[in-house]
Amino acid sequence: MKGDYQELADEISALLGAPATLENRDFGLIAFGAHNSEDDSEMDPVRTRSILTRRSTPAVRSWFEDFGIARATGPVRIPAAPEAGVFRGRICLPVRHRGTVYGYVWLLDSDPGPTDSRLAAAMEVTARIGDLLFDEAQAGAGLSREFRAVLTSESGWPRDMAVAALRTALGPGADGLHAMVCVAPWPDEDRPVRPVPAAAALCTLPATASHAGQGGAGTGTGTGVPGVPGSGGAPAAEGAPYALAALIRVRSAGTLDPALSAASRLTELAGAGATAGVAPARHGLGELSVSWQESTAAARAAAAEPRFGPVAEWASIGPYRLLTALPPGRAHDTVLRNLLAPVHTELAHTAEVFLDCAGQAGRTASALGIHRQTLYYRLSRIEQLTGLDLDEGEDRLLLHMALKGARL
Repeated sequence: MKGDYQELADEISALLGAPATLENRDFGLIAFGAHNSEDDSEMDPVRTRSILTRRSTPAVRSWFEDFGIARATGPVRIPAAPEAGVFRGRICLPVRHRGTVYGYVWLLDSDPGPTDSRLAAAMEVTARIGDLLFDEAQAGAGLSREFRAVLTSESGWPRDMAVAALRTALGPGADGLHAMVCVAPWPDEDRPVRPVPAAAALCTLPATASHAGQGGAGTGTGTGVPGVPGSGGAPAAEGAPYALAALIRVRSAGTLDPALSAASRLTELAGAGATAGVAPARHGLGELSVSWQESTAAARAAAAEPRFGPVAEWASIGPYRLLTALPPGRAHDTVLRNLLAPVHTELAHTAEVFLDCAGQAGRTASALGIHRQTLYYRLSRIEQLTGLDLDEGEDRLLLHMALKGARL
């Protein structure tokens, strides 16, 4: 399929006498013609970044879409804008199928530019590209249904049947090595999911409303994640956010780069506040439900702990591997009832830093920027508010887990 796109991009390049670049409607690079010119202006910053990173930034996308390319049915000429990194004007050929835009072919404009007859011939080629992109999208939609069925089926024969159907749909690659990615929240169920490099299947699922909105220790709130069969999650309320599941092909269990790249890209598409989790890679489809629970756990941890970043691997989330497995609400222990009152935010933060520093007073005081005597006073107040003895290991463990759990 990718070879077909390259051949069609080369055909347009030959028709118009200029290198053509083909992108999908999310500005993800699909194919591009060879650049043989010694004119540096042919490779301005926007074009260079698109080819090297295989995508454009949201700002670049917005700038070009302001010229009406998503609504156009014929070539659109876009003037140069050096301040935006566009040193040469562009000609955009919308790629459509039955009125729906599926991508764009880009060429650098020139004086004189291509004739109307040549542009008309190039638009005929874009129609063929549109047919291919439509067929690919339809195939992806079928996989989405099969993939969603696996993640939402009850254990036992219903899930076994769903896995068998997905294995048939995926073909020979079904038994390969895959890593699961969860992105949450996803804007809505109907937002189309564009092709993602190395993705075997993608789908959207309703989020679990019962996991959202529990703040802790002044750290903000978590985010909803998809309901997982057997996880104790309640169905999403109407209007609740969704989450995206992506099954990503990887070459080695120790190298999750394709999954991490896909997670980063999808998190950007999801918008502000979205986080992603990546589960360890596994062969075949037999443990997809386990991988889904791990990826959703990592996404929740990333939302709870900014230090994990917007994309977290399940292997790196530490105690959240256990905390996220608890039924909703169980991680919020009553020992925190007084400590998490707004008036005690500073004490709650002190307690968490103290426990993160393994109870070492010197490290804690340095991390907080306070004197040791001030730390000792705060620790005594924490003991009074919680009824715990911070010289006891089990009391420390309870408080530490309760503080982490409150973030979820």
